[in-house]
Amino acid sequence: MKTIYAPNYLNLSIFVPLTTKNNNVLFKEEREQIKLLMQREIIPAIGCTEPIAVSLCTAKATEVLGCEPERISVFLSANIIKNAMGVGIPGTGMNGLPIAIALGALRGKSENGLELLRDLTPEEIEKGKRYTEERKIQIKLKDRIPDKLYIEVHCMGGGDIAKAIIRGNHTLFTYIERNGEILVKHDAVLTEESDHNNHLTFKKIFEYAIDSPLDELRFILDAAEMNKKAAEVSQSGNYGHNVAKYLLDEKGLLLFGDNLHTRMVASTAAACDVRMAGAPVAVMSNSGSGNQGIAATLPVVTYAEQMKSSEEQLIRALVLSNLTMIYIKQHLGRLSALCGCVVASTGASSGITWLMGGNYEQVTYSIKNMIANITGMICDGAKPSCALKIASGVSTATLSALMAMKNEVVTAQEGIIDDDVDQTIRNLALIGNKGMGETDRIVMDILTQKS
Repeated sequence: MKTIYAPNYLNLSIFVPLTTKNNNVLFKEEREQIKLLMQREIIPAIGCTEPIAVSLCTAKATEVLGCEPERISVFLSANIIKNAMGVGIPGTGMNGLPIAIALGALRGKSENGLELLRDLTPEEIEKGKRYTEERKIQIKLKDRIPDKLYIEVHCMGGGDIAKAIIRGNHTLFTYIERNGEILVKHDAVLTEESDHNNHLTFKKIFEYAIDSPLDELRFILDAAEMNKKAAEVSQSGNYGHNVAKYLLDEKGLLLFGDNLHTRMVASTAAACDVRMAGAPVAVMSNSGSGNQGIAATLPVVTYAEQMKSSEEQLIRALVLSNLTMIYIKQHLGRLSALCGCVVASTGASSGITWLMGGNYEQVTYSIKNMIANITGMICDGAKPSCALKIASGVSTATLSALMAMKNEVVTAQEGIIDDDVDQTIRNLALIGNKGMGETDRIVMDILTQKS
């Protein structure tokens, strides 16, 4: 038996022995692999990542062109269009793709990644608005491609043409061309499925979060701080549907109570309110989504602060939450018909369960309880009402953790749950990827008929 420092449900300051079999200890190569995976997937972003990724691709194509484009043609996968139609673009007071594309061309710097629209000036915003009004931008659906995340931008000007493609990852340029000369081309595209052969299991994820040297994990506090600041902005005005404000006003507290659960839901919804409304606030994203980063972080942070957990407990719980989310997304893919808050909240539930004093088995219970409950929540695009779904996800995460601590778990005799937690996760991914494919097509039909 190996003694690991872990919190206890009633007394967060004691040591709890957990059993770790020697043959489950991570090899150095596996630890390095997980560390690199986290570094790749947990990055800052300003604004919804889909329109910002389109802006980034436009910025790159403009830089390759070498002048302000006279015309821009953009070809996008259906899932990119779905997630970019109704969301606010930071600092502009405008929604949707045209302004994001215009600003990418006029002031975007591709080296800034998903933060390229930071610190916009009123003059830049006004110039971007005029650019959209001049109808220089054309946006089309890219048909018959297997990729759910695909962005192709053509910039024309001065008799020249530049082309850039982002594919598989919000910041991965797989093709760049100028006047027919290929500058960058990746034949082997890094896609969501490319990490499936790395033999990760949830057991390894758990061991990495709980056993790793603390200094190796401390960077996750940056995500906590960044996302907390985003939530605090909601107090300064009206953002989105004001989900957090209504939870914490007089009627909200009367209905839901002034308690830890309400504060966990409110803090998480607050950051989403701010982000989806287009406030120029950076958040730490996870697996290409700021909302996912928020939902995997803030419920855990709020619980830990209210329960006076130690810094080490907070760090390990945050890493467990975020890694659980990343692991599930490796199977599900970056964009799908399944709402990302399902995955992020499942991660949060695992972190909360561990903070409550849960052992490995109980953490797997929380994951099974989550997947049994809110699998099937659809993604109908990024927009202010995402805060409602996040609120539901956090509430479910808390209930799932509570049940897990009582050793109450949905069994393999019920629905899509399997005795093996990894198979349960694969079942979730199968439904999100294949089972809900028609749902995604119907959602797109509804959205495009409204526009």
